[in-house]
Amino acid sequence: MKPRLLLTFFACLGALQTALAQHPNVLIGADKSPNEPAICINPKNPQQVVAGANIDNVYYSSDGGASWKTAPVECPWGIWGDPVIGVDNSGAFYFLHLSNPPTPGNWIDRIIAQKSTNGGQSWSAGSFMGLNGNKVQDKHWIATNMKTNELYVTWTQFDVYGSTAPTDSSIIMFSKSNNGGQSWSAAKRINQLAGNCVDNSQTAEGAVPAVGPNGELYVAWSLNEKIWFDRSLDGGNTWLNNDILVGTQPGGWDFAIPGIYRANGMPITTCDTSGGPFHGTLYVNWSDQRNGSEDTDIWLSKSTDGGNSWTPPARVNNDAAGHQQFFSWMTVDQKTGWLWFVFYDRRKYSDQQTDVYMAVSKDGGLTFHNFKVSESPFTPDDAFFFGDYTNIAAYNNVVRPIWTRLEGGDLSVWTALVQPDILVSDSEPENLSDFIVESPYPNPAAGVSGFSFKLHARALINLQIIDLQGQTRATLISQEWRNPGKYMEKIDAGKLGIPAGDYFMVLEVDGQKTTRKLVFVQ
Repeated sequence: MKPRLLLTFFACLGALQTALAQHPNVLIGADKSPNEPAICINPKNPQQVVAGANIDNVYYSSDGGASWKTAPVECPWGIWGDPVIGVDNSGAFYFLHLSNPPTPGNWIDRIIAQKSTNGGQSWSAGSFMGLNGNKVQDKHWIATNMKTNELYVTWTQFDVYGSTAPTDSSIIMFSKSNNGGQSWSAAKRINQLAGNCVDNSQTAEGAVPAVGPNGELYVAWSLNEKIWFDRSLDGGNTWLNNDILVGTQPGGWDFAIPGIYRANGMPITTCDTSGGPFHGTLYVNWSDQRNGSEDTDIWLSKSTDGGNSWTPPARVNNDAAGHQQFFSWMTVDQKTGWLWFVFYDRRKYSDQQTDVYMAVSKDGGLTFHNFKVSESPFTPDDAFFFGDYTNIAAYNNVVRPIWTRLEGGDLSVWTALVQPDILVSDSEPENLSDFIVESPYPNPAAGVSGFSFKLHARALINLQIIDLQGQTRATLISQEWRNPGKYMEKIDAGKLGIPAGDYFMVLEVDGQKTTRKLVFVQ
Protein backbone atom coordinates (compact mmCIF):
# COMPACT_ATOMS: atom_id res chain seq x y z
CA MET A 1 0.00 0.00 0.00
CA LYS A 2 1.29 3.42 -0.86
CA PRO A 3 1.96 5.46 2.31
CA ARG A 4 -0.56 8.15 2.96
CA LEU A 5 0.65 11.44 1.59
CA LEU A 6 0.88 14.12 4.27
CA LEU A 7 1.21 17.57 2.81
CA THR A 8 2.31 20.44 5.06
CA PHE A 9 2.79 24.02 4.01
CA PHE A 10 5.24 26.27 5.82
CA ALA A 11 5.89 29.95 5.38
CA CYS A 12 9.49 30.73 4.61
CA LEU A 13 10.06 32.04 8.11
CA GLY A 14 7.66 29.63 9.79
CA ALA A 15 5.22 32.40 10.60
CA LEU A 16 1.63 32.23 11.80
CA GLN A 17 -0.88 29.65 10.66
CA THR A 18 -3.23 31.43 8.31
CA ALA A 19 -6.99 31.34 8.04
CA LEU A 20 -7.08 32.94 4.61
CA ALA A 21 -10.24 32.10 2.74
CA GLN A 22 -9.97 30.13 -0.46
CA HIS A 23 -12.41 32.41 -2.26
CA PRO A 24 -11.61 36.15 -2.21
CA ASN A 25 -14.58 38.15 -1.00
CA VAL A 26 -15.31 41.40 -2.84
CA LEU A 27 -17.40 44.24 -1.42
CA ILE A 28 -19.99 45.29 -3.98
CA GLY A 29 -21.66 48.11 -2.06
CA ALA A 30 -22.46 49.42 1.41
CA ASP A 31 -24.31 52.69 0.79
CA LYS A 32 -28.02 53.04 1.55
CA SER A 33 -28.18 49.83 3.64
CA PRO A 34 -28.36 47.40 0.71
CA ASN A 35 -30.01 44.00 1.11
CA GLU A 36 -31.90 41.34 -0.87
CA PRO A 37 -29.31 41.23 -3.65
CA ALA A 38 -29.41 39.78 -7.17
CA ILE A 39 -26.60 39.21 -9.67
CA CYS A 40 -26.30 38.32 -13.36
CA ILE A 41 -23.46 37.49 -15.80
CA ASN A 42 -23.49 38.45 -19.48
CA PRO A 43 -23.00 35.16 -21.39
CA LYS A 44 -21.73 37.16 -24.37
CA ASN A 45 -19.02 38.67 -22.19
CA PRO A 46 -18.65 37.06 -18.73
CA GLN A 47 -16.45 39.93 -17.61
CA GLN A 48 -19.64 42.02 -17.51
CA VAL A 49 -21.53 41.39 -14.28
CA VAL A 50 -24.46 43.43 -12.95
CA ALA A 51 -25.98 43.33 -9.46
CA GLY A 52 -28.85 44.97 -7.66
CA ALA A 53 -30.00 45.41 -4.06
CA ASN A 54 -32.82 47.09 -2.14
CA ILE A 55 -34.11 49.65 -2.63
CA ASP A 56 -32.54 51.31 -5.67
CA ASN A 57 -28.94 50.10 -5.67
CA VAL A 58 -27.54 48.94 -9.03
CA TYR A 59 -23.89 47.95 -9.49
CA TYR A 60 -21.80 46.92 -12.47
CA SER A 61 -18.42 45.28 -13.01
CA SER A 62 -16.33 45.03 -16.17
CA ASP A 63 -13.69 42.69 -14.72
CA GLY A 64 -15.73 39.64 -13.79
CA GLY A 65 -16.75 40.96 -10.37
CA ALA A 66 -13.29 41.83 -9.05
CA SER A 67 -14.29 45.51 -8.72
CA TRP A 68 -17.59 47.37 -8.81
CA LYS A 69 -19.10 50.75 -9.56
CA THR A 70 -22.54 52.12 -8.72
CA ALA A 71 -24.90 53.08 -11.54
CA PRO A 72 -27.48 55.86 -11.22
CA VAL A 73 -31.01 54.63 -11.81
CA GLU A 74 -34.34 56.46 -11.82
CA CYS A 75 -37.85 55.45 -12.81
CA PRO A 76 -41.01 57.52 -13.35
CA TRP A 77 -43.08 54.91 -11.45
CA GLY A 78 -40.69 54.76 -8.52
CA ILE A 79 -38.49 51.93 -7.23
CA TRP A 80 -39.53 49.74 -4.33
CA GLY A 81 -37.65 46.54 -3.72
CA ASP A 82 -37.43 42.98 -5.02
CA PRO A 83 -34.41 43.75 -7.25
CA VAL A 84 -33.95 41.20 -10.03
CA ILE A 85 -31.28 41.26 -12.75
CA GLY A 86 -31.70 39.48 -16.10
CA VAL A 87 -29.83 39.39 -19.40
CA ASP A 88 -30.85 38.64 -23.00
CA ASN A 89 -29.05 37.05 -25.93
CA SER A 90 -27.68 40.39 -27.12
CA GLY A 91 -25.98 41.04 -23.78
CA ALA A 92 -28.50 43.68 -22.65
CA PHE A 93 -29.27 43.65 -18.93
CA TYR A 94 -32.64 44.15 -17.25
CA PHE A 95 -33.29 45.55 -13.77
CA LEU A 96 -36.73 44.48 -12.55
CA HIS A 97 -38.29 45.85 -9.40
CA LEU A 98 -41.51 46.82 -7.67
CA SER A 99 -43.08 50.24 -8.13
CA ASN A 100 -43.66 53.17 -5.81
CA PRO A 101 -45.69 55.61 -7.93
CA PRO A 102 -46.19 59.20 -6.78
CA THR A 103 -49.98 58.68 -6.92
CA PRO A 104 -51.34 57.98 -3.41
CA GLY A 105 -52.62 54.45 -2.91
CA ASN A 106 -50.76 52.93 -5.87
CA TRP A 107 -47.88 51.34 -3.97
CA ILE A 108 -46.36 48.28 -5.77
CA ASP A 109 -49.11 48.19 -8.37
CA ARG A 110 -46.91 46.92 -11.25
CA ILE A 111 -43.63 45.17 -12.12
CA ILE A 112 -41.09 47.45 -13.78
CA ALA A 113 -38.25 46.48 -16.15
CA GLN A 114 -35.43 48.91 -16.92
CA LYS A 115 -32.84 48.10 -19.59
CA SER A 116 -29.11 48.69 -20.00
CA THR A 117 -27.20 48.15 -23.24
CA ASN A 118 -23.79 49.21 -21.91
CA GLY A 119 -23.06 46.64 -19.23
CA GLY A 120 -25.13 48.27 -16.49
CA GLN A 121 -23.58 51.74 -16.63
CA SER A 122 -26.84 53.49 -17.55
CA TRP A 123 -30.49 52.46 -17.62
CA SER A 124 -33.66 53.29 -19.53
CA ALA A 125 -36.67 54.80 -17.79
CA GLY A 126 -38.28 51.38 -18.16
CA SER A 127 -41.54 49.70 -19.04
CA PHE A 128 -44.02 47.84 -16.86
CA MET A 129 -46.36 44.88 -16.71
CA GLY A 130 -49.18 43.64 -14.50
CA LEU A 131 -50.98 46.92 -13.72
CA ASN A 132 -54.45 45.90 -12.51
CA GLY A 133 -56.07 48.73 -10.61
CA ASN A 134 -54.77 48.86 -7.05
CA LYS A 135 -53.99 45.15 -6.81
CA VAL A 136 -50.49 44.46 -5.52
CA GLN A 137 -47.91 42.87 -7.86
CA ASP A 138 -45.06 41.28 -5.89
CA LYS A 139 -42.14 38.80 -5.82
CA HIS A 140 -41.26 38.53 -9.51
CA TRP A 141 -38.40 36.91 -11.44
CA ILE A 142 -37.26 36.86 -15.07
CA ALA A 143 -35.98 34.28 -17.56
CA THR A 144 -34.86 34.64 -21.18
CA ASN A 145 -35.36 32.33 -24.13
CA MET A 146 -31.85 32.65 -25.56
CA LYS A 147 -32.96 31.36 -28.97
CA THR A 148 -35.88 33.72 -29.56
CA ASN A 149 -34.85 36.46 -27.09
CA GLU A 150 -38.32 36.47 -25.55
CA LEU A 151 -38.36 37.66 -21.94
CA TYR A 152 -40.58 35.86 -19.42
CA VAL A 153 -41.64 37.18 -16.01
CA THR A 154 -43.70 35.47 -13.31
CA TRP A 155 -44.89 36.90 -10.00
CA THR A 156 -47.65 36.95 -7.36
CA GLN A 157 -50.72 39.17 -7.54
CA PHE A 158 -52.51 40.07 -4.27
CA ASP A 159 -56.09 41.26 -4.37
CA VAL A 160 -55.41 43.23 -1.17
CA TYR A 161 -51.99 42.80 0.36
CA GLY A 162 -52.17 41.63 3.98
CA SER A 163 -55.91 40.99 3.90
CA THR A 164 -57.32 38.09 5.91
CA ALA A 165 -60.68 38.23 4.13
CA PRO A 166 -61.49 34.87 2.49
CA THR A 167 -62.68 36.74 -0.59
CA ASP A 168 -59.17 38.14 -1.21
CA SER A 169 -56.65 35.83 -2.86
CA SER A 170 -53.12 35.54 -4.26
CA ILE A 171 -52.38 34.01 -7.67
CA ILE A 172 -49.35 33.41 -9.92
CA MET A 173 -49.14 35.72 -12.95
CA PHE A 174 -47.17 35.66 -16.22
CA SER A 175 -46.19 38.22 -18.85
CA LYS A 176 -43.67 38.26 -21.69
CA SER A 177 -41.91 40.65 -24.05
CA ASN A 178 -40.85 39.87 -27.61
CA ASN A 179 -39.35 43.29 -28.35
CA GLY A 180 -36.51 43.62 -25.87
CA GLY A 181 -38.61 44.86 -22.98
CA GLN A 182 -40.22 47.79 -24.80
CA SER A 183 -43.68 46.40 -24.04
CA TRP A 184 -45.22 43.42 -22.26
CA SER A 185 -48.14 41.12 -22.90
CA ALA A 186 -51.31 41.36 -20.83
CA ALA A 187 -50.70 39.56 -17.55
CA LYS A 188 -52.43 36.19 -17.21
CA ARG A 189 -53.03 33.83 -14.33
CA ILE A 190 -51.26 30.48 -14.71
CA ASN A 191 -51.97 28.56 -11.47
CA GLN A 192 -55.14 26.73 -10.47
CA LEU A 193 -55.17 26.94 -6.66
CA ALA A 194 -55.25 30.42 -5.16
CA GLY A 195 -53.71 31.37 -1.84
CA ASN A 196 -54.55 33.95 0.80
CA CYS A 197 -53.27 37.53 0.92
CA VAL A 198 -51.54 37.38 4.31
CA ASP A 199 -48.05 36.87 2.80
CA ASN A 200 -47.40 33.64 4.67
CA SER A 201 -47.15 29.95 3.80
CA GLN A 202 -50.77 29.92 2.68
CA THR A 203 -49.94 32.57 0.05
CA ALA A 204 -48.94 31.48 -3.48
CA GLU A 205 -45.39 32.81 -3.89
CA GLY A 206 -41.93 32.04 -5.18
CA ALA A 207 -42.55 31.82 -8.94
CA VAL A 208 -39.14 31.72 -10.69
CA PRO A 209 -39.37 30.90 -14.42
CA ALA A 210 -36.91 28.73 -16.36
CA VAL A 211 -36.52 27.97 -20.06
CA GLY A 212 -35.87 24.51 -21.48
CA PRO A 213 -33.70 23.42 -24.42
CA ASN A 214 -36.52 23.79 -26.97
CA GLY A 215 -38.06 26.91 -25.50
CA GLU A 216 -40.21 25.11 -22.94
CA LEU A 217 -41.29 27.44 -20.15
CA TYR A 218 -41.26 26.09 -16.61
CA VAL A 219 -42.13 27.56 -13.21
CA ALA A 220 -42.64 26.31 -9.65
CA TRP A 221 -44.00 28.06 -6.55
CA SER A 222 -44.96 27.33 -2.96
CA LEU A 223 -48.42 27.17 -1.41
CA ASN A 224 -49.91 25.40 1.62
CA GLU A 225 -46.74 23.45 2.49
CA LYS A 226 -46.39 22.13 -1.06
CA ILE A 227 -44.29 22.96 -4.11
CA TRP A 228 -46.36 23.25 -7.30
CA PHE A 229 -45.23 23.23 -10.94
CA ASP A 230 -46.63 24.38 -14.27
CA ARG A 231 -45.30 24.53 -17.84
CA SER A 232 -46.01 26.03 -21.23
CA LEU A 233 -44.81 24.63 -24.55
CA ASP A 234 -45.87 27.62 -26.64
CA GLY A 235 -44.07 30.57 -25.08
CA GLY A 236 -46.57 31.13 -22.29
CA ASN A 237 -49.72 31.28 -24.41
CA THR A 238 -51.21 28.16 -22.82
CA TRP A 239 -50.44 26.29 -19.61
CA LEU A 240 -51.38 22.96 -18.04
CA ASN A 241 -54.99 22.51 -16.99
CA ASN A 242 -53.82 21.06 -13.68
CA ASP A 243 -50.69 22.03 -11.76
CA ILE A 244 -48.25 19.24 -10.89
CA LEU A 245 -47.12 18.53 -7.33
CA VAL A 246 -43.32 18.60 -7.01
CA GLY A 247 -43.31 17.61 -3.34
CA THR A 248 -44.16 18.68 0.16
CA GLN A 249 -42.62 21.56 2.09
CA PRO A 250 -43.34 20.72 5.74
CA GLY A 251 -43.79 23.89 7.74
CA GLY A 252 -44.25 25.96 4.58
CA TRP A 253 -42.07 28.62 2.99
CA ASP A 254 -42.53 31.16 5.80
CA PHE A 255 -40.50 30.19 8.87
CA ALA A 256 -38.44 31.73 11.67
CA ILE A 257 -34.64 31.90 11.86
CA PRO A 258 -33.13 33.47 15.01
CA GLY A 259 -31.60 36.84 14.23
CA ILE A 260 -33.42 37.19 10.89
CA TYR A 261 -36.24 39.72 10.59
CA ARG A 262 -38.04 37.56 8.02
CA ALA A 263 -37.03 34.25 6.44
CA ASN A 264 -38.51 32.13 3.69
CA GLY A 265 -37.75 29.04 1.68
CA MET A 266 -39.50 29.80 -1.59
CA PRO A 267 -38.50 27.56 -4.52
CA ILE A 268 -36.09 28.32 -7.36
CA THR A 269 -36.53 26.61 -10.74
CA THR A 270 -33.85 26.07 -13.38
CA CYS A 271 -33.27 23.80 -16.38
CA ASP A 272 -30.07 22.41 -17.89
CA THR A 273 -29.67 23.55 -21.51
CA SER A 274 -25.91 22.93 -21.64
CA GLY A 275 -25.96 20.04 -24.09
CA GLY A 276 -24.16 17.90 -21.51
CA PRO A 277 -25.19 14.57 -19.94
CA PHE A 278 -28.03 16.20 -17.94
CA HIS A 279 -29.38 18.29 -20.81
CA GLY A 280 -33.07 19.01 -20.30
CA THR A 281 -33.14 18.09 -16.61
CA LEU A 282 -35.37 20.31 -14.48
CA TYR A 283 -34.36 21.27 -10.95
CA VAL A 284 -36.29 22.87 -8.08
CA ASN A 285 -34.43 24.06 -4.97
CA TRP A 286 -35.99 25.25 -1.69
CA SER A 287 -35.49 25.18 2.08
CA ASP A 288 -37.80 24.08 4.88
CA GLN A 289 -37.96 22.96 8.50
CA ARG A 290 -39.18 19.38 8.08
CA ASN A 291 -36.42 18.36 10.50
CA GLY A 292 -37.38 20.91 13.14
CA SER A 293 -37.28 24.64 13.73
CA GLU A 294 -33.61 24.45 14.76
CA ASP A 295 -32.59 22.42 11.70
CA THR A 296 -33.55 24.27 8.53
CA ASP A 297 -32.16 22.46 5.46
CA ILE A 298 -31.63 23.02 1.74
CA TRP A 299 -33.38 20.64 -0.67
CA LEU A 300 -33.34 19.72 -4.34
CA SER A 301 -35.79 17.76 -6.47
CA LYS A 302 -35.37 17.09 -10.18
CA SER A 303 -37.35 15.88 -13.17
CA THR A 304 -36.12 14.25 -16.38
CA ASP A 305 -39.52 14.07 -18.09
CA GLY A 306 -40.45 17.73 -18.41
CA GLY A 307 -41.91 18.01 -14.91
CA ASN A 308 -44.38 15.13 -15.04
CA SER A 309 -42.62 13.34 -12.18
CA TRP A 310 -40.13 14.45 -9.55
CA THR A 311 -37.51 12.74 -7.42
CA PRO A 312 -37.78 12.71 -3.62
CA PRO A 313 -35.98 15.73 -2.17
CA ALA A 314 -32.21 15.39 -1.75
CA ARG A 315 -30.51 17.26 1.08
CA VAL A 316 -27.94 19.71 -0.34
CA ASN A 317 -26.16 20.73 2.87
CA ASN A 318 -23.96 17.90 4.15
CA ASP A 319 -23.46 18.85 7.80
CA ALA A 320 -24.65 16.98 10.87
CA ALA A 321 -28.26 17.52 11.96
CA GLY A 322 -29.22 20.40 14.22
CA HIS A 323 -27.91 23.47 12.36
CA GLN A 324 -29.50 26.22 10.30
CA GLN A 325 -29.11 26.59 6.55
CA PHE A 326 -31.38 29.17 4.92
CA PHE A 327 -31.91 31.70 2.09
CA SER A 328 -30.83 29.30 -0.63
CA TRP A 329 -30.49 30.10 -4.32
CA MET A 330 -29.49 27.87 -7.21
CA THR A 331 -28.32 28.20 -10.80
CA VAL A 332 -26.97 25.92 -13.50
CA ASP A 333 -23.88 26.82 -15.52
CA GLN A 334 -25.24 26.41 -19.04
CA LYS A 335 -21.76 25.69 -20.41
CA THR A 336 -20.72 22.97 -17.94
CA GLY A 337 -24.08 21.70 -16.65
CA TRP A 338 -22.86 22.04 -13.06
CA LEU A 339 -25.39 23.05 -10.41
CA TRP A 340 -24.34 25.81 -8.02
CA PHE A 341 -26.01 26.73 -4.71
CA VAL A 342 -25.44 29.52 -2.18
CA PHE A 343 -26.94 29.75 1.31
CA TYR A 344 -26.36 31.08 4.82
CA ASP A 345 -24.99 28.42 7.15
CA ARG A 346 -24.50 28.02 10.93
CA ARG A 347 -23.00 24.52 11.01
CA LYS A 348 -19.90 25.66 12.92
CA TYR A 349 -21.66 27.58 15.69
CA SER A 350 -24.05 27.17 18.58
CA ASP A 351 -25.19 30.80 18.41
CA GLN A 352 -26.34 33.12 15.64
CA GLN A 353 -22.96 33.49 13.95
CA THR A 354 -23.45 32.90 10.25
CA ASP A 355 -21.21 31.89 7.36
CA VAL A 356 -22.01 31.83 3.68
CA TYR A 357 -21.64 28.40 2.09
CA MET A 358 -21.86 27.15 -1.44
CA ALA A 359 -22.48 23.71 -2.88
CA VAL A 360 -21.78 22.33 -6.32
CA SER A 361 -23.12 19.22 -8.01
CA LYS A 362 -21.29 17.97 -11.08
CA ASP A 363 -23.46 14.86 -11.50
CA GLY A 364 -26.94 16.25 -12.00
CA GLY A 365 -27.87 16.58 -8.33
CA LEU A 366 -26.77 13.12 -7.17
CA THR A 367 -23.99 14.40 -4.89
CA PHE A 368 -23.10 17.81 -3.45
CA HIS A 369 -19.73 19.26 -2.51
CA ASN A 370 -20.15 21.92 0.24
CA PHE A 371 -17.58 24.62 0.92
CA LYS A 372 -17.43 27.87 2.87
CA VAL A 373 -17.23 30.93 0.64
CA SER A 374 -17.33 33.82 3.15
CA GLU A 375 -14.01 34.87 4.64
CA SER A 376 -15.40 35.36 8.14
CA PRO A 377 -18.69 34.89 10.01
CA PHE A 378 -21.12 37.66 10.88
CA THR A 379 -24.02 37.86 13.30
CA PRO A 380 -27.40 38.96 11.92
CA ASP A 381 -29.79 41.03 14.02
CA ASP A 382 -33.54 40.89 13.47
CA ALA A 383 -33.66 44.66 13.75
CA PHE A 384 -32.11 44.73 10.26
CA PHE A 385 -33.97 43.54 7.17
CA PHE A 386 -31.84 41.16 5.10
CA GLY A 387 -34.44 40.87 2.36
CA ASP A 388 -35.98 37.64 1.12
CA TYR A 389 -33.17 36.04 -0.84
CA THR A 390 -29.55 35.65 -1.83
CA ASN A 391 -28.63 34.93 -5.44
CA ILE A 392 -25.96 33.32 -7.62
CA ALA A 393 -24.93 33.44 -11.28
CA ALA A 394 -22.64 31.12 -13.23
CA TYR A 395 -21.49 30.93 -16.82
CA ASN A 396 -18.56 28.99 -18.27
CA ASN A 397 -16.93 28.58 -14.83
CA VAL A 398 -17.36 32.25 -13.90
CA VAL A 399 -19.31 31.75 -10.67
CA ARG A 400 -20.48 34.73 -8.63
CA PRO A 401 -22.65 34.36 -5.53
CA ILE A 402 -24.09 37.44 -3.81
CA TRP A 403 -25.23 37.91 -0.24
CA THR A 404 -26.01 40.47 2.48
CA ARG A 405 -23.73 40.94 5.49
CA LEU A 406 -24.19 42.86 8.77
CA GLU A 407 -21.10 44.28 10.45
CA GLY A 408 -21.04 46.94 13.16
CA GLY A 409 -24.65 47.87 12.51
CA ASP A 410 -24.05 48.38 8.78
CA LEU A 411 -25.47 46.29 5.93
CA SER A 412 -23.43 45.54 2.83
CA VAL A 413 -23.58 43.20 -0.16
CA TRP A 414 -20.70 40.95 -1.24
CA THR A 415 -19.61 38.49 -3.86
CA ALA A 416 -16.80 35.95 -4.05
CA LEU A 417 -14.42 35.11 -6.88
CA VAL A 418 -14.90 31.37 -7.10
CA GLN A 419 -12.42 29.29 -9.14
CA PRO A 420 -14.35 26.10 -9.99
CA ASP A 421 -11.55 24.16 -11.67
CA ILE A 422 -9.07 24.82 -8.89
CA LEU A 423 -10.82 25.66 -5.66
CA VAL A 424 -13.69 23.21 -5.89
CA SER A 425 -11.97 20.19 -7.39
CA ASP A 426 -13.23 16.76 -6.36
CA SER A 427 -9.93 16.05 -4.65
CA GLU A 428 -9.79 19.27 -2.66
CA PRO A 429 -9.87 18.57 1.10
CA GLU A 430 -13.30 19.29 2.58
CA ASN A 431 -11.68 20.62 5.75
CA LEU A 432 -8.35 22.35 5.21
CA SER A 433 -7.71 22.33 8.98
CA ASP A 434 -6.57 18.72 8.46
CA PHE A 435 -3.29 20.35 7.33
CA ILE A 436 -1.02 22.93 8.89
CA VAL A 437 -1.59 25.62 6.28
CA GLU A 438 0.48 28.79 6.16
CA SER A 439 0.62 31.71 3.77
CA PRO A 440 3.50 32.54 1.47
CA TYR A 441 5.87 34.83 3.29
CA PRO A 442 6.05 37.78 3.25
CA ASN A 443 2.43 38.30 2.30
CA PRO A 444 1.66 40.96 1.12
CA ALA A 445 5.02 41.08 -0.63
CA ALA A 446 6.84 44.00 -2.24
CA GLY A 447 7.99 42.06 -5.28
CA VAL A 448 9.61 38.97 -3.71
CA SER A 449 7.98 36.28 -1.60
CA GLY A 450 8.62 32.66 -0.75
CA PHE A 451 6.59 29.47 -0.69
CA SER A 452 7.56 26.17 0.90
CA PHE A 453 5.98 22.76 1.24
CA LYS A 454 6.90 19.45 2.76
CA LEU A 455 6.26 16.00 1.28
CA HIS A 456 6.18 12.77 3.25
CA ALA A 457 6.06 10.58 0.15
CA ARG A 458 7.25 10.79 -3.44
CA ALA A 459 4.70 12.76 -5.48
CA LEU A 460 4.05 14.45 -8.81
CA ILE A 461 4.06 18.23 -8.32
CA ASN A 462 2.67 21.27 -10.13
CA LEU A 463 2.92 24.81 -8.76
CA GLN A 464 1.32 27.79 -10.48
CA ILE A 465 0.33 31.38 -9.85
CA ILE A 466 -3.11 32.37 -11.14
CA ASP A 467 -4.95 35.68 -11.12
CA LEU A 468 -8.47 36.40 -9.90
CA GLN A 469 -9.90 35.64 -13.34
CA GLY A 470 -8.39 32.15 -13.23
CA GLN A 471 -5.64 32.87 -15.78
CA THR A 472 -2.22 31.28 -15.21
CA ARG A 473 0.39 34.02 -14.69
CA ALA A 474 3.40 31.80 -13.93
CA THR A 475 4.29 28.11 -13.66
CA LEU A 476 6.98 27.44 -11.06
CA ILE A 477 6.90 23.64 -11.10
CA SER A 478 5.48 21.62 -13.99
CA GLN A 479 4.87 17.87 -13.70
CA GLU A 480 7.95 17.17 -11.60
CA TRP A 481 8.43 14.12 -9.41
CA ARG A 482 9.70 15.19 -6.00
CA ASN A 483 11.05 12.92 -3.27
CA PRO A 484 10.03 13.26 0.39
CA GLY A 485 11.40 16.40 1.97
CA LYS A 486 10.96 20.12 2.40
CA TYR A 487 11.00 22.42 -0.63
CA MET A 488 11.22 26.20 -0.84
CA GLU A 489 10.34 28.23 -3.92
CA LYS A 490 11.34 31.84 -4.42
CA ILE A 491 8.70 34.01 -6.11
CA ASP A 492 10.14 37.09 -7.83
CA ALA A 493 7.23 39.06 -9.28
CA GLY A 494 9.52 41.28 -11.35
CA LYS A 495 11.28 38.43 -13.10
CA LEU A 496 7.99 36.62 -13.63
CA GLY A 497 6.35 39.73 -15.10
CA ILE A 498 3.57 39.75 -12.51
CA PRO A 499 2.15 43.21 -11.66
CA ALA A 500 0.88 44.24 -8.24
CA GLY A 501 -2.42 42.61 -7.31
CA ASP A 502 -4.10 39.61 -5.72
CA TYR A 503 -3.17 36.10 -6.85
CA PHE A 504 -3.35 32.45 -5.86
CA MET A 505 -0.55 29.97 -5.38
CA VAL A 506 -1.95 26.66 -6.66
CA LEU A 507 -0.06 23.57 -5.52
CA GLU A 508 -1.06 20.23 -7.03
CA VAL A 509 0.24 17.08 -5.35
CA ASP A 510 -0.66 13.82 -7.09
CA GLY A 511 -3.76 15.48 -8.52
CA GLN A 512 -4.87 17.12 -5.26
CA LYS A 513 -5.03 20.89 -5.56
CA THR A 514 -4.74 23.32 -2.68
CA THR A 515 -4.47 27.11 -2.91
CA ARG A 516 -3.13 30.01 -0.91
CA LYS A 517 -3.68 33.68 -1.55
CA LEU A 518 -0.68 35.87 -2.35
CA VAL A 519 -0.71 39.66 -2.66
CA PHE A 520 1.96 41.69 -4.45
CA VAL A 521 2.10 45.40 -3.68
CA GLN A 522 3.94 48.26 -5.38
